[in-house]
Amino acid sequence: MGTKLAFLPAFIQSYFIALGVLLGGAGIGGIGAFLMGQPPLTSMYRFAMDLKIWAVVAAIGGTFDTFYTVERGLFSGETRDIVKQFLLIISAIGGAQTGVTIITWLTQEHISS
Repeated sequence: MGTKLAFLPAFIQSYFIALGVLLGGAGIGGIGAFLMGQPPLTSMYRFAMDLKIWAVVAAIGGTFDTFYTVERGLFSGETRDIVKQFLLIISAIGGAQTGVTIITWLTQEHISS
């Protein structure tokens, strides 16, 4: 996240950005699949699984800032930064997993017949 935010707003934004990327990407991808004559619900489920890691990366603002923060925490003794970055990543993973769960509920692709 390019500009510095207070931790709690950044934590909440990280969750909802990952959730939005996953739901939006899978939803729009499902529309594209429908237009191409492919099964939209199956495609949405597949897109959700494929987008999970990208939703986390988008939510934390790219990987280089994260690595820089972790490096600074390790080599400069700023452990508070490491903990904050770890919690932001956990928040983003939670948002992405919530999105996958919602898509799974909507598509019912996890139920084998």
